Amino acid sequence: MAITRQVITSLQRDGTDMLGTKGLAVKIADESIVSGSLLTVESNHFCVLKSRGAVLNVYETGQYALTTPDKPLLGSIAQGFFGGSSPWVFEVIYVNRSKLLIRNQGVATSAEMAEMAYQVDYYIHIDSKEAALDLITHMPFNGNFIDTQEVAEYAGPAIEQAINQIVQVTKMESINEHITEIRDSVKMHLSDFLRTFGILLNDVKVLIVPKDERMRELISLQAIGLTPIEAVRYYLALRMAEKGLVSAPNAAAGVPFQIGGSAAGVYPLAGDTGLPTGA
Repeated sequence: MAITRQVITSLQRDGTDMLGTKGLAVKIADESIVSGSLLTVESNHFCVLKSRGAVLNVYETGQYALTTPDKPLLGSIAQGFFGGSSPWVFEVIYVNRSKLLIRNQGVATSAEMAEMAYQVDYYIHIDSKEAALDLITHMPFNGNFIDTQEVAEYAGPAIEQAINQIVQVTKMESINEHITEIRDSVKMHLSDFLRTFGILLNDVKVLIVPKDERMRELISLQAIGLTPIEAVRYYLALRMAEKGLVSAPNAAAGVPFQIGGSAAGVYPLAGDTGLPTGA
């Protein structure tokens, strides 16, 4: 790229932000970045300037005129000497300091070895220049981006371990009674893990339900006061009712289903007068 771009920004031509609501960091490597280039940092970003792998500076909100090792050369002179390309390679890395939402999902097993599906929603953000450096130092770039999906993949094992420590020794029907304990365990493990990457953990929400839909319905029926046997009968009755079977109420009540009614009297067959023979 020729040395024509003098303003470096994370905003695109249509005004949208490169990072959006899913990007944690974006890297811009551009040979047009020379001394005198204007670096614009939005209010929800940090910006890290690197050259040949070394960090030159970390910027907060504002606009800055860059001073780089090519300072003796103006942009036009560099263009003339090097055919339109700067001999120095600079990287501008924008780091999102907004609060971002991440979701992790997985499966744990209860004390009865029943599969339980969990969903963990949590908010993260980068709150300082030092944290921004920790992020780009310890979290590898997936191309030119670090997004929330990559953070979720890194955090997945820590979340799974924190949940399984409690769920694996708890009966399925009692798991929701320990949801606060599970949430606190996830928050502690996840916070310690993300701190290595300079990421600050905010709110955490944990939801755990049986993976099998039938088990969820049976547990819901027991929650309204039915015994396990009654819950099975009512579940069967609901499924029968969906199929339009008239015997559904009998299944719910646990009584047999009869077709027709009892005889009201005795009627002679055709040709049978009911009189004694020879009369």
